[in-house]
Amino acid sequence: MKSGKLWSWIIFGLGAAYFLVPLLATFEFSLRIRREGYTLDAYTSVFSDGRFQASFSYSLIVGVCAIVVGLLIVVPAAYYVRLRAPHLRPIIEFVTLLPLIIPAIILVFGYIGMYNTSSPLPLLGTNLGTDILLTLAYVALALPYMYRAVDTGLRTIDVQTLTEAANILGANQATIIAKVIFPNIIVAVLSGAFLTLAIVIGEFTIASLLNRQVFGVYMQNVGANRAFEPAALAVISFVITWGAMGMIQLLARFAPKTARRD
Repeated sequence: MKSGKLWSWIIFGLGAAYFLVPLLATFEFSLRIRREGYTLDAYTSVFSDGRFQASFSYSLIVGVCAIVVGLLIVVPAAYYVRLRAPHLRPIIEFVTLLPLIIPAIILVFGYIGMYNTSSPLPLLGTNLGTDILLTLAYVALALPYMYRAVDTGLRTIDVQTLTEAANILGANQATIIAKVIFPNIIVAVLSGAFLTLAIVIGEFTIASLLNRQVFGVYMQNVGANRAFEPAALAVISFVITWGAMGMIQLLARFAPKTARRD
């Protein structure tokens, strides 16, 4: 074996160990709730906890709402920029990167200042309003990933030709986006959706300061009072995140192979 290839495997092994050893140690610790041997009692305790079910269900609902709202904003915007205003792409990409630059805690304090009960739009005055604000905050957090996933999907199809063909057949812009563009980028859209869901499931800062009991807040509360259940929750959250990443990799196999570069 050549020395360069050997060093590549050594570096890969060190990287894999750096990532996997803490995870395996966490999993092993989560099984040691009983002194007499390994058991799944920590996982049983977590899954039977009503707060886990409520917080996880709430996170899933908010995540689905954030995905729907994000798609309604991103798909038409990315389509318009690609078709009519390609010169605006650098500006749009910069705007979509802002959630990565601005810390979540600054974002949520901005929301609290703008939408408190004494503001012209007091969303924080009701539970429904707070839920809407939390959903919009997650849309903003996932915007960099959702926009790039959709934009990558649009690069794999001939948007100009598809639009002109649909226009000749009498379709309006809404019909073109819904029945022509969207089905052709469904794999990219699903990739963005899974990334959004993974972000929502693990988010803590915004939900905590808005006093919403999401999965991340539940994990923090359990971690402050118990020993083994937090380890089980960490493993569960890893499984959820890896499941989402695995679905993205699986869907990528069905992505169109031909790409058109503008």
